[in-house]
Amino acid sequence: MTITPDGSVVVQRHIKARPETVFSFFTDADRWLSWQGIEGVFDPTPGGAYRMRVVGEATASGRFEEVDPYTRIVFTWGWENEGDPVPPGSSRVEVTFAPEPDGTLLTLTHSGLPEPARGPHQEGWEHYLDRLAVRAPGGDPGPDHWMEQNPA
Repeated sequence: MTITPDGSVVVQRHIKARPETVFSFFTDADRWLSWQGIEGVFDPTPGGAYRMRVVGEATASGRFEEVDPYTRIVFTWGWENEGDPVPPGSSRVEVTFAPEPDGTLLTLTHSGLPEPARGPHQEGWEHYLDRLAVRAPGGDPGPDHWMEQNPA
């Protein structure tokens, strides 16, 4: 995990599943919601929208900008909650999927975050990518205790 000089949050995970499999956890609603979120709708095509209730009433939404099968996906990110410093469309998430001999190196870069939101988003992506690293190879990440650990 890193916060770069330009303020981008970068999180990497080695996932013991092929890039095609890991990629599908960002393009299939049921798969996405198996590691992050409670409910949501997704149109993973360039210009397509998504809206996802992540935890409690916290709802993230944005648009897919680029969808390069099995290698890269880019989408805008923000929170619909009133007063949140990261409103929908105000930041950008790029996820790359690099094949490795025993799986995939996933690199997530979240840019455009205001300074006070960087640390919390870094912690959130760390938490959720840990869940994805369990789920993508076929495991069960169990209940999501994010709100219990990080009350609003």
